[in-house]
Amino acid sequence: MPANESAPSVKKKGRRARLIVLMLVLALVAGLGYGAYWSADSLRASYPQTTGTLKLAGLTAPVEVKRDAKGIPQLYADTDQDLFRAQGFVHAQDRFWEMDVRRHMTSGRLSEMFGAGQVETDAFLRTLGWRQVAQTEYDTKLSPETKKYLQAYADGVNEYLKGKSGKDLSVEHAALKLSADYKPEQWTPVDSVAWLKAMAWDLRGNMQDEIDRSLMTGKLTQAQIDELYPPYPFDRNKPVIDGGKIEGGKYVAQGAPGSGSGTSGSNTSGSATGSGTASGAASGSSTTTGSGGAATGSSASANSSAVDNTTVQGASAGLRSQLTSLASTLDQIPALLGPNGSGIGSNSWVIAGKYTTTGKPLLANDPHLAPQLPSVWYQMGLHCRTASASCQYDVAGFSFSGMPGVVIGHNADIAWGMTNLGADVTDLYLEQIKPEGYVYDGKVLPFTSREEVIKVAGGASKKITVRTTNNGPLVSDRSDELGTVGARAPVGSTAPDRGNGYAVALRWTALDPGKSMDAVFKMNRAKDWTSFRAAAADFEVPSQNLIYADNKGATGNIGYQAPGRIPLRTTGDGRMPAPGWDSKYGWKGYIAQAELPSEFNPQRGYVVTANQAVVESGAGAGKYPYTLTTDWGYGARSQRINDLIEAKIKDSGKISTDDMRTMQMDNSSEIAALLAPMLTKIRVSDPDVRSAQKLLEGWNYTQEPDSAAAAYFNAVWRNILKLSFGDKMPKELRVKDSCMNVKGNGTGPADDLAEVVRECGQRGADSAQPDGGDRWFEVVRKLVKDEKSAWWQSPALYSDKATTTRDELFARAMKDARWELTAKLGKDQSSWSWGRLHQLTLKNQTIGTEGPGFMKWLLNRGPWNLGGGEATVNATGWNASSGYDVTWVPSMRMVVNLNDLDKSRWINLTGASGHAYADHYTDQTDMWAKGELLDWPFGKEAVAKATVETLTLKP
Repeated sequence: MPANESAPSVKKKGRRARLIVLMLVLALVAGLGYGAYWSADSLRASYPQTTGTLKLAGLTAPVEVKRDAKGIPQLYADTDQDLFRAQGFVHAQDRFWEMDVRRHMTSGRLSEMFGAGQVETDAFLRTLGWRQVAQTEYDTKLSPETKKYLQAYADGVNEYLKGKSGKDLSVEHAALKLSADYKPEQWTPVDSVAWLKAMAWDLRGNMQDEIDRSLMTGKLTQAQIDELYPPYPFDRNKPVIDGGKIEGGKYVAQGAPGSGSGTSGSNTSGSATGSGTASGAASGSSTTTGSGGAATGSSASANSSAVDNTTVQGASAGLRSQLTSLASTLDQIPALLGPNGSGIGSNSWVIAGKYTTTGKPLLANDPHLAPQLPSVWYQMGLHCRTASASCQYDVAGFSFSGMPGVVIGHNADIAWGMTNLGADVTDLYLEQIKPEGYVYDGKVLPFTSREEVIKVAGGASKKITVRTTNNGPLVSDRSDELGTVGARAPVGSTAPDRGNGYAVALRWTALDPGKSMDAVFKMNRAKDWTSFRAAAADFEVPSQNLIYADNKGATGNIGYQAPGRIPLRTTGDGRMPAPGWDSKYGWKGYIAQAELPSEFNPQRGYVVTANQAVVESGAGAGKYPYTLTTDWGYGARSQRINDLIEAKIKDSGKISTDDMRTMQMDNSSEIAALLAPMLTKIRVSDPDVRSAQKLLEGWNYTQEPDSAAAAYFNAVWRNILKLSFGDKMPKELRVKDSCMNVKGNGTGPADDLAEVVRECGQRGADSAQPDGGDRWFEVVRKLVKDEKSAWWQSPALYSDKATTTRDELFARAMKDARWELTAKLGKDQSSWSWGRLHQLTLKNQTIGTEGPGFMKWLLNRGPWNLGGGEATVNATGWNASSGYDVTWVPSMRMVVNLNDLDKSRWINLTGASGHAYADHYTDQTDMWAKGELLDWPFGKEAVAKATVETLTLKP
């Protein structure tokens, strides 16, 4: 339950209070500005009509919108285009503010809505060129059928917008109209396509790791960095596929029958490797070729003559400065899906019918994304009354408002789920810049450049120049923090950041036009493994783990497919930024689709994907010949799910739908199971610390919301990380405003005569290190065996003596944690609980995060006290560098029953509505927090039984 909303009456009273305050605020603003008066009815003006009849131009026949008690709609139509036109209308009814903000974000136009504070963000997004790539996809890649659906969807949105503005659309639009006279423009098909670029950005793989490793070189040795990025533990945590080989140009899973694709054969569509030579965002956009000049916010080209580009030291110092600025810029980009790091991920697994109580497969999925209000997902059913060539859809699941179709869910024949594969699909290239262009293979080539104009609400427009090399757009141009290189370059690797003459380009698969939008529709109407794989072949970005189940035959089928455009590198493994001036470090193509890992009906009877390694790469039997990435999640969640499944099915056990739900809520902590027994053996003299230590004795390592032991252990874990690693990180990785005195910040050694300076962290709270994810589990698992590792050394501070051993540091962390919890939760341990520390606050993603305090109170909800934690199956993530607040969550949960689809279950993080005072704004959140699931009707009779409101849309 929410910490401050414990009963329905309280919630209703709070909603009424917020409504009254908002009415008074808007009445005051409107009265001062326009002489108008806002009534409570006008605040409800944006609530959608959900019963009766409405006209929707362009329909060929009536469409029914049937909503259940939670406001979840099921749409019934006679043609595909009618279905998607109605979907656009209904999405806009409930979520147009969210849709409007999304399209301004993906096109780099947030400044048009929110003013000058968003100019830098817009400039970076324009540099990436999402909108240009989406336009090229629409113009040159997508099928005519897909374009018809996208246009029908856009027409539905625009029919809803007709005659509406301000308060008719949302409370947020009303406030925006008062402050900036903002009026939304028409929706376009490209607005929908561009959303896939935002999805791909937040699931882009190891780019943050690449930046972090590079920044670490300024303070740590390569050996130390390697200790902080240990190899994946294949001996302990199973990969998705146990082994396999490429045979006859196709991937064959170990032990698979025939070709590894079961009775359905294999799909060859999209199997060509391609050239891999496209030049990023410039591809397909209106560009001109020329010198480009110095882009706004960058001084690199003007100072390139002062740089010795041939020395390792000069390159190292230069790279750190560029990447520091880039990391700072990335912190400002809206992470619509979640922070990008090793701890974030998703869970999905599917159980074969032979191991289920139903006799047919069960499939579970819970993607872990940033908590948002409203949720990033919108539950919906799309049904053709009668299947025909002109009406092919009967599908339900989780959609994205602003995009037609269903992203994750099931139709009458198959079900599918997704987790992030984590493939390395981005490379950063350090570019040698000259006034007339950039260096490539000893020649100076001109930039491909374009000018962009950023319109600013309430201010003057800003003009920027976007420069692109053959490796991609210069993302480092979009930072005003860069300095210049001094005359003393080259310098040693310990030199302070002083700017440089290098720029950083981004090569990213999503900046090449593709067909992912085609894949969405193909997947929605897939009937079997063959058609599912054909759809997966077009799902180029973001690269996802796709799990599959169907209801064919006596027991159904299950499967796994890794899709995506995954690059083949000529030289290097993508772990560190590459020299862009050398063609040997370019991409030579992509892994053929037919050679990507897949398996159908594996002998073990289940498939688990939770961001662990997909396969083990390398030479030798059973190993995969290509490198997908070296930055997998480390498998803490996936192995726990594997263990739970094995425990259930041993001795002929069977798994039920409720068992799947229970597994989703598993709160067991792997790192607690490792460390707590060690912590309980440490001799503690302070009686208050000893009292806290006793909480860990007999604890079962589960992180329930009411657990005092979980609260104390996680505080100890946070302090272990801080003392052993956090204080040794370069300032670029430490959390912003965390300051400490350091020696040797200049060019000399850090000896007794070195100057002591005050150094403060620069990284945002969600991406600072150490974040405490399962990479850090693996780091500490290896280090605890060495009681005198240098990592256990921490300096004296106040009354604390310096530590030199593991147990000394653990004892200090236990003491620090005791007093931290005393400050946060009180001295009385009986009042401690993990949920009081680990809270979720749902925030409106614009005004609720950046607006004034009273508006945050009006639009945001919570907090909720949660269980679970970092790298736990119930993955309510938190960043150990910045605190205990929840930073990502299972954004939805579903369990699909392939024996009886009407007995499937689902839940969303919030509710169907994006309107702040509507009944369905957060009406699923209490159930979500407790791990409960809603009934998920699918068949006509089940939907009719669940329907409480019906709206008929007529031509």
